[in-house]
Amino acid sequence: MQVYRVGGAIRDQLLGITSKDIDWVITGSTPEEMTAKGYRAIGKDFPVFLHPETKQEYALARTERKISRGYAGFSFNTDPKITIEQDLARRDLTINAIAQDEHGNIIDPFNGQQDIKDKVLRHVSEAFVEDPVRVLRVARFAARFHNRGFTIADETKQLIKQIADSGELNALVAERVWVEMDKALAEPDPQVFFTSLRDCGVLNTLFPEIDNLFGVPQTAKYHPEIDTGIHVMMVLKKAAELNYDNEIRFAALTHDLGKANTPADILPSHHGHEQRGVSLTRQFCKKWRVPNATTELALLTCEFHTHIHRIYELKSSTLLKLFKQTDGFRRPERFIKMTLACIADVRGRISFENEPYPQAAYACRLLEKLNALDISPVLNSGVKGQALGQAIHNFRLEYLKSIKEKAPD
Repeated sequence: MQVYRVGGAIRDQLLGITSKDIDWVITGSTPEEMTAKGYRAIGKDFPVFLHPETKQEYALARTERKISRGYAGFSFNTDPKITIEQDLARRDLTINAIAQDEHGNIIDPFNGQQDIKDKVLRHVSEAFVEDPVRVLRVARFAARFHNRGFTIADETKQLIKQIADSGELNALVAERVWVEMDKALAEPDPQVFFTSLRDCGVLNTLFPEIDNLFGVPQTAKYHPEIDTGIHVMMVLKKAAELNYDNEIRFAALTHDLGKANTPADILPSHHGHEQRGVSLTRQFCKKWRVPNATTELALLTCEFHTHIHRIYELKSSTLLKLFKQTDGFRRPERFIKMTLACIADVRGRISFENEPYPQAAYACRLLEKLNALDISPVLNSGVKGQALGQAIHNFRLEYLKSIKEKAPD
């Protein structure tokens, strides 16, 4: 029985990064022996065990064979004779196919250390094409290590295109896609996840709603970058730079989906893109089973981001309607998140990267004051039923008119 530290832990160690997850592989053992030593079995598809003391995961070395389409279409062999080199051969990228034994010796049969030095994301073997999830994983690692200069090897890009041509991407399970997308959104350069997929020729297959934005023109006065796809990638990058959470980053990604469906005769204007985008965003979220909270924020941002941009121009009645439609009285935290996505939208443009955006704070300040408003005089007035709702509305509207500020010079 031999114990090896493997994968990302070794990769991160060689990169000088503190690794969050430490994975272990054991050769020369059986499930029965592991259980006898106090390890607790947790693996459903293949033998994985929790260490009796550290509770870290230990997997038996295995090989795998493709038997059907999709992520789950594999059979596994965990014979005790399987070597660490055979186990490493089933991994996706060479930089993830490195192990270290108990004596500190590095096992690197696929030259992952050299690829780390050369800053290349390269597949381990031709078996790469058997698992469509690896397409998403490569793009995610590109997003993670973009700031370190890593790029995807040309031959790996070719294999990714081969996977797309084979139809394997159609076998991807929605939940797996969302897991990878969600992880990618949390990376330092989440936009690289999508640009890498596009560079590999598969963005149109996986996320056509995003791919369709590229090449769509915008008014140069407001969008010097012109291309809508480039703008959306800049907005997503800005959301990451501002350290916003994944819900806001996803809202940044989807806020302009409606611009892909703008009638050609009104381009580069995009009148009505907000409403067109709502249906596209809803379909996108349903397809990939995006969590409810993330979906809700994306839909609100898509529909109302231009309202926040034009907040100083809105009449008090329109402002009050905005706060109601966004459920700001009950969900002020979500409203704040929407305004943060608007900040990323404004600053995700060439030459506007540091643009002041007082509209966000102004909108939130008005809502905060309205939420703090004492409506007990209305509640105690004796008005009942629907009339009470209208009385509260009128009370808030008069108060809003009294506090509404003028746009700054």
